[in-house]
Amino acid sequence: MFDCLVVLSGGMDSTVLLADSVSRYAKVAAVSFDYGSKHNGRELPLAKASCEKLGVPHRIISLPFINELFSSSLLSSGEEIPDGAYDEPTMKSTVVPFRNGIMLSIAAGYAESIGAAKVLLGSHAGDHFIYPDCRPEFNHAFAEAVKLGTDAKVALEFPYSRMDKRDIGDKGRELGIDFHSTWTCYKGDAVHCGVCGACNERKYALRKDEGLDPTMYQE
Repeated sequence: MFDCLVVLSGGMDSTVLLADSVSRYAKVAAVSFDYGSKHNGRELPLAKASCEKLGVPHRIISLPFINELFSSSLLSSGEEIPDGAYDEPTMKSTVVPFRNGIMLSIAAGYAESIGAAKVLLGSHAGDHFIYPDCRPEFNHAFAEAVKLGTDAKVALEFPYSRMDKRDIGDKGRELGIDFHSTWTCYKGDAVHCGVCGACNERKYALRKDEGLDPTMYQE
């Protein structure tokens, strides 16, 4: 039996959520998805390491059909990741169709199977305008679907849905997160590129303008 199941990518938001959850709940589990994104290879080892450090049981579920069948520049089968600001015109091509719906469905079923009362996802307010499956309307509807589909055995929650990424960065700093243990860059090279929309959002979140961002960038 677990208090909650955290959907953990290995990125900044979900890693902060994992540590936050460990500080709030007695028994936490985590699940990650290998779906063929360009940066899965960078994120997943960090997700595994974070769980080992915090003593959290962790499973990685492979979803190869997403990379094979879906169209998105975020996927290794897709076009190049665009550079620029973290906004809809730049990031629209990185939308993976219904990704959160698919992953949350699996997470809900897994949570019910291991007796986890909640599934937690770290999507935040900055995602709402770009990704349809991060918007409040989606979150509310899907949470209701999970409640109905599990006979209320599993609750779906989005603790950071009203926060922006800088709020999450500040919370992570309060929790003592080593942000070297998180990955953001969508290109998935050896070092964060520093120019894609995700990297620019990371700089904002970690207050690079104030000298607080420890990330090494290619630029």
